[in-house]
Formats: sequence, C-alpha cells, structure tokens
Amino acid sequence: MASVHESLYFNPMMTNGVVHANVFGIKDWVTPYKIAVLVLLSEMGRAGGSAIGLLERRRLNQLLLPLLQGPDMTLTRLHKAIDESCPQLANSVQIRIKLMAEGELKDMEQFFDDLSDSFSGTDPEVHKTSVVGLFLRHMILAYNKLSFSQVYKLYTALQEYFQNAEKKAAAEEAEMDMTSPEGQLLGTMEREELDVPSRDEEISCSGPLSQKQAEYFLSQQASLLKNDETKALTPASLQKELNNLLKFNPDFAEAHYLSYLNSLRVQDVFSSTHSLLHYFDRLILTGAESKSNGDEGYGRSLRYAALNLAALHCRFGHYQQAELALQEAIRIAQESNDHVCLQHCLSWLYILEQKRSDSCVLLEHSVKKAVHFGLPYLASLGIQSLVQQRAFAGKTANKLMDALKDSDLLHWKHSLSELIDISIAQKTAIWRLYGRSTMALQQAQTLLSMNSLEALNLGVQQNNTESFAVVLCHLAELHAEQGCLAAASEVLEHLKERFPPNSQHAQLWMLCEQKIQFGRAMNDGKYHVADSLVTGITALNSIEGVYRKAIVLQAQNQMSEAHKLLQKLLVQCQKMKNTEMVISVLLAVAELYWRASCHTIALPVLLQALALSREYRLQYLASETVLSLAFSQLILGIPEQALNILHMAIEPILADGAVLDKGRAMFLVAKCQVASAASYEPQKKVEALESAILNLNEAKGYFAKVDCKEQIRDVLYLQARLYHMLGKAQERNRCAMLFRQLHQELPSRGVPLVSHF
Repeated sequence: MASVHESLYFNPMMTNGVVHANVFGIKDWVTPYKIAVLVLLSEMGRAGGSAIGLLERRRLNQLLLPLLQGPDMTLTRLHKAIDESCPQLANSVQIRIKLMAEGELKDMEQFFDDLSDSFSGTDPEVHKTSVVGLFLRHMILAYNKLSFSQVYKLYTALQEYFQNAEKKAAAEEAEMDMTSPEGQLLGTMEREELDVPSRDEEISCSGPLSQKQAEYFLSQQASLLKNDETKALTPASLQKELNNLLKFNPDFAEAHYLSYLNSLRVQDVFSSTHSLLHYFDRLILTGAESKSNGDEGYGRSLRYAALNLAALHCRFGHYQQAELALQEAIRIAQESNDHVCLQHCLSWLYILEQKRSDSCVLLEHSVKKAVHFGLPYLASLGIQSLVQQRAFAGKTANKLMDALKDSDLLHWKHSLSELIDISIAQKTAIWRLYGRSTMALQQAQTLLSMNSLEALNLGVQQNNTESFAVVLCHLAELHAEQGCLAAASEVLEHLKERFPPNSQHAQLWMLCEQKIQFGRAMNDGKYHVADSLVTGITALNSIEGVYRKAIVLQAQNQMSEAHKLLQKLLVQCQKMKNTEMVISVLLAVAELYWRASCHTIALPVLLQALALSREYRLQYLASETVLSLAFSQLILGIPEQALNILHMAIEPILADGAVLDKGRAMFLVAKCQVASAASYEPQKKVEALESAILNLNEAKGYFAKVDCKEQIRDVLYLQARLYHMLGKAQERNRCAMLFRQLHQELPSRGVPLVSHF
C-alpha cells in the first residue's frame, strides 16, 4: 500500500461532540480519549521513577506508542490496558478523570494549563522533539485554538465518555453478583437493554480519525490482512470503519485501497472493482503521483490502474474483460516507454494465455526480461511457473529441483520470504504429483518449521499465506492416507483456526476436508454419506466432484450412469490436459469393465493409462496401473505372469503409497500366490499357501488402519478357505466367525466376493 501523502488533510468539522482543529496545518484535534491519554502522561510524570518500578515503566513505554497512534477507544478498554502494565497508575488515572468529569469546566482548563509546565525548567519531564513531546504540543495547540462553545462541547463529551464507562462497569458488577437462575435471567434482560458493545464496536471511533490515526489504522489492518487475517477486523466491521473514514475525507486514496482488499476477502467483485477505481482516481485528483513521479505521474496511475483491473478480473475468472484491460495497460505503457509496467503486463499475459501451446515461449521471454530489468520478484515467479508447467509436461524431478534451486538463490539473496514459502510449497506439490509422499512430507515439515523473514508485531501469526494453507492441506491428506485420521483432524482444526471460513484461502481446507470425509465414507461402505459430500466437492472443484460422483455410482452398481459420467469427464480432462485426472478416469473405466466381466476390453484402457503415467513420470499412478494389469492377468488365468509384473509395482506402493493401496497390493499378491499354487507339488503348494496367509495378515492390518470393513471381510473369507485347505480347523473357524459377523453387519451389494483387489 502506498504511503499517505502530506496533502491529505481532513476538513475542520465537529460531529458527536468531537472537536476538530485543523487550522493552520494542524492535523490533530482533542477528543475525550486523548484527554485520558494526556492524564496518563501527566500521572507518569508526577509519579517519577521512584513510584513506578523499572519493569512497569518499560511496559508503559511499550503501551504508549499504540495509544498515541491508534484509534480512539473506550475508557474501559484504556483502563484495562493501563491496569495490565501498572495497576497503581491505572487507579490514579481513573480518579483524575473522575474528578475532572464530575467537577467543573475550569478543572479541564486548569489541566491543559498545567501541561505546559512539562517543558519548563532546566531538566524538563518531556523533551519537545520526542514522540510524547510532539503529541503534547499538538494537543495544547489544538485546545488553545478552540472557541468557548467548542471547549464546552468538548467538556460535555468528556462527561459522556466517563459516564458510559461507569455504566458498563456497573453492568459487569451486576452480572457477577447474579448467581441464581432468576438473577441470570434478569441479567440477560438487562444486558439486552444496555446493548453492551462488542469487540469490533469498541474499536470503532465515534468520530473521524486524525491523519496519523488513520495512517496507523490502515497500515495495521493491511499488515494483518497479509500476515494474520484472523486478528484483523471482520469484513463488515472493517468496511464500517473505512466508510467512516471516507465520509469525512472521500479523497483518502489509501482507504479506498484497503476497502478493495477487504472486498476481495469476501469475493465481492462489484465492491472491489468500485474501490480499486476510486483508489486510482484519488491518486490522480490529489496529485500525489505527479509530485512523486514528475510529469509521468498521471500516465503512471492510468496504466497501473488498467493493470490492476486486469489482475482483478483474472482473479474472478472474467478472462475476456481481463484481456481488454491488459491491452489498455500495454498500450499506455508502450506510449510512456515504461519497461517495468510492460514486464508486469507480460507476466499477466502468460497467465491469460497459459492454455495455449506457445505459452512456454512467452514465459521464458518474460523471465529473461525480468532478469534484464532487475526485477527478481517477477523473475522468480516466472521460474516457478516454468517449473510447474514442466512438471505437468513430465520432466524429470532432478531438472525441476535444479531450476527451483536457482530460484531459491534469488529468494535468499533479495530476502523474498514469500517466494521462499511458495518454492517449498511447490516442491511439496511436485513430490506428491510424482508419488513420493516421503519427500513431500519432508518439504512440508521444512516450511512449517521456518520463521518469516519479515518483522511482525508481537502476537501476530507468521506466514498466514496461501503457501502455508497448501502445505497444511497436503499434510492432512498425507496423514489421512496413512490411516492417521486423528492427526489429519488436528491439522484441519489448525487450518480452520488459522484460515477462518470467510478468509480468502479457506476454500483450500474446505476441499481437503470434504475429500478426506469422502474417502472415510467410501471405506466404511456408507455410500449415501459419500454421495451427500459430492455436492460440496463439486462446488469447490467441479472436476473432482464429477469424478467422485462416478465412483459412488460405480460402488452402488449403477454401471451405465457411471460409465456415461466417466466418458464425459475423460473428454473434458483431455481438452484441459489434466493428465493426472485422465489416468484416474481410465483406471475407473477399467474397473467398470471388470465388474461387467469384460476383462479383455479393460486391457487396452489400462495400457493407455500405463503409457500416459510413464510418459509424464507419474510413478505412483504407474504402479497402480500395473496392479490393475496384474489383476486382469489373474482373471484371464495367467497368475504367474501377474506375479512377475507385480514386482514392478509393489516396491513403490509399499514405500510411498497410501495404506489402502498397500492393503490392496498385498491382497492381490496373496490371490496370485493362491492361483499359482494350483499347479505346484504338494510340499511347495503348502509353502505357497502359508506365504499367502502371511500376506493376507499384512493386508488385513493395512485395511484395519483405515477401517475398510468390506476389504477385511474379503480377506477373512479367503483366509478361511486357505486354512480349510491346510487342515487348520481352529484358525478356519475363527476367520469364518469374524467373516460372518462382518457379513451380517455390511449390506450385500450383489458383487461376488474376492472379485477385485
């Protein structure tokens, strides 16, 4: 956000008993709150170093700057803040204000007359050029410029200020005294009548802020929106404060810009566009840009206004309007020979045209130009986009990591902490795309253990950025895949606290939570619950929603509807070049053919999926495809060949796969061993069956971690059959009893047992 220019003064006015003194360049005025702060400073000077301890004085000094710069607050909150630092001084301030408010007007006049004595003497209490000294001089000068009627209104406002605090204190005492049910009911009625203000209302100022207060308020809220949105005002409360600022100074450009950021939080396209245009209009009207940039200031505002408008439309998916605004920005920048603006336009042009075949060339040109003009931020973002594009194109991981290493050098050299976070989040996503969950987990932990390079205020959560939201979502999904559902729930709860539902990155954890719940419902066999979750997933990601709808239909044996849905999704994903989803859809189509006993038709589909996964180096999907091919060969009566190709896929799945996939892989190995043992000699056959039982025990352990009862039922069925073949009646009966319990508990879908891995 640009800094507030010195020419942005507030007009002199008086509202709600608050006196404004903006005469001869004075940018401040006297309010009851500032009188209370002056009383605090006076009491600190009178107490001296002997009455206040060193630790308490240090706390008071830390408290003073926010009190001087921040917006007006109620006397109750001010007293509480002082009491936390020095209880003795808080009581003195309260008594002094009470005497002044319950006394006469001359008491307030005498108080301001005594303030001038703080600068007198050879060793004054306050230096004139210090922060406190400047504040005192501003207040004394503003008070001396007031007429008698204005002084009287100020005193009346001070009395009302004190009385409101007294009423609230009395209400709190009455609430504490009421312990009986009748007293609690009465207290509830009294609280409703008093209408005690909430936290956001207490922050609100009854009148306009001074220029310094407005600057402090805007910078504080902008910083919180960037770093810790949970501690910023709610969107409605912040907009109320901004409207209050703009009511008294409509040409306050930075207030319009913060209003634009606030509207983005709630995805309000109309209000955000309106505020953004007003921001640049005010820059031109006030002449701030012209004074700081010479004669080019007017044109600079116009071209950057068009560029920001293009970015806004692009964010909301209005690509045609974004392209028109971007063309306007390029035209104005070319007329002004502004290479920096043109470079930003080139970056946004890539975003708009990244679906085209020549977008890679455009991006490489953008990176070279950014390096040439000394724009490390844009250069690094270009490298990140190139890495992402080449990851989807199937480039090897070592080349991508080398490119990210080069961008990391730029980040650390120029202290670009935000881009460091983006780079690590990118590495996490790439390792997950390639099926290396262990490496993805390591990168996620690296980012979570890092500290921000930016200096933040105490109590502000660091790194509340999109990168952290993405990494935490990956972390939740990785824990859910390994059967650690309690840990995944804790991560999601942390995400909800750090990114509330009304924040701009909340959709990431919402989608993550829906996907985890969908997986749990499918594992439990609760297909009606999974079907109800599809609507929420579709609202957040249409592709994922349609895919999961087809999975539910398939589980419910609605084969024709599932096939139609998968075919439409396959065509759409091929147009979008979403290779990962294309392979997943092909695997789902192959499973439909298995259920329809068309095993030979499934083979070409699986071979197509295997070719794609190997071409794009999607190792995990390739392993899943090999498992599917092995199952097809088992069904076609060649279990020996199925066992041979299983060795190609079993190692990556056991190393980096989800618990459910590990169980399916071991289950399939056991089936192939049983089928192959039919032609073995008796001794070798017994060994093969015993090995199959061990593999089934391992598969059952994996399924138990994710509470997949249908798969456990199939494992128990096969184990009982194997124990019967080996003549172990006791183990057979135990497995048969467990199978019977699960079979009675689970509904029968009409699908033959042990039909799929």
